[in-house]
Amino acid sequence: MSLSETKNDQNFSKEQIKQEILELKKEIFQLKLKKAVREKIKTHLFKYKKRKIAQLLTRIGY
Repeated sequence: MSLSETKNDQNFSKEQIKQEILELKKEIFQLKLKKAVREKIKTHLFKYKKRKIAQLLTRIGY
């Protein structure tokens, strides 16, 4: 994750952060579906998206 993305997240409200988390979870689900049907995927995206969710959850205090 680049530093600029992290700085942009600091300006989000709680609702915007929750929406971003929901979008990331949907993206992870889509990646899992692609993996299940043996489509070619970039496996590093799982780790990236999970880490991003954890950072956002930390930011809103969960």
